[in-house]
Amino acid sequence: MIGALVIAFAIFAFLNPRVFLNPINLQNIMVAAPEIGVIAIAMMLAMLTGGIDLSLVAIANLSAITISTLFTAVAAQDPQLAEALGVPLVLVGVLVGVLCGLLNAVLITVVGITPILATLGTMQILNGIAIVWTGGSTLYGAPSAFTDFGRVALGPVPALFLVFVLIAVLIAVIVNRTPLGRKIQLEGANPVAAKYSGIRSRRVLMSTYILGGALAGLAGVLFLSRNPTASADYGASYVLLVIVIAVLGGTNPTGGFASVAGVVLATLTLQIVSSGFTALRLSSYEYAIAQGIILIVVMIVDQFSWRRRRRGARVPDPAAEHAPAP
Repeated sequence: MIGALVIAFAIFAFLNPRVFLNPINLQNIMVAAPEIGVIAIAMMLAMLTGGIDLSLVAIANLSAITISTLFTAVAAQDPQLAEALGVPLVLVGVLVGVLCGLLNAVLITVVGITPILATLGTMQILNGIAIVWTGGSTLYGAPSAFTDFGRVALGPVPALFLVFVLIAVLIAVIVNRTPLGRKIQLEGANPVAAKYSGIRSRRVLMSTYILGGALAGLAGVLFLSRNPTASADYGASYVLLVIVIAVLGGTNPTGGFASVAGVVLATLTLQIVSSGFTALRLSSYEYAIAQGIILIVVMIVDQFSWRRRRRGARVPDPAAEHAPAP
């Protein structure tokens, strides 16, 4: 992914340096990446267990719609109070994600529905709720603290991108350095072995989908920070995009292995490609083709690398064959 990132950046910097290398364009890449990247990390967690969560974008939208509706309702009575509700509204957005993640977890672990069908069903339900709630129109309104934060930068780096990096680091620590992370990996690698090792699969899956829902709720907050509007159909193309990002980032679709750093790099790579296509005035359909090509090329390279490593592991060591027996 590092190679793909460098190549993508070099190609578009060469084709249209005046637009692509403009500092504003580079900042826009870093501003747009977090909301997609956080959802992709949540998707990575679900796929790490051997499942999938198709409802993440719908959860993020419902979180943003809830925040915008509450803010507008309070602002109609007391504008100053509404502006002071920045942190509580962030917590409300995350809580919406937690509750939706809990719904997914119950359907998967208690009822026993396959993750892809359970989350497909909740995605449809949440999308329907969002359409009925908004009447199909776009909602306007969010605390100025949200929009101010969306414009803040530490030097050339936007604050939203720093939040994305912090979330990625936190999830990487959870996955690689905590008992829960180890259990999630073992659950995805071999559920039967995990069961006989004493791992409570139901508890692990519950924690995973609730954590993924919380991340999706936080992504809804990032939506509003970048653009203080909310609608039922925002990010309609993100569902497939975050799956592509998760797989590109090194997540095993059957579970057991994932790389948070890889997901971050894949997010930036596809965001660079999207920005580059915009700079070249290419259509979104051509960008979709590019996504597929990048995914297939990376998978082909990965398969050849895996086969080469496997053949290398089978090559006998001549020195070991002729060594005297102990």
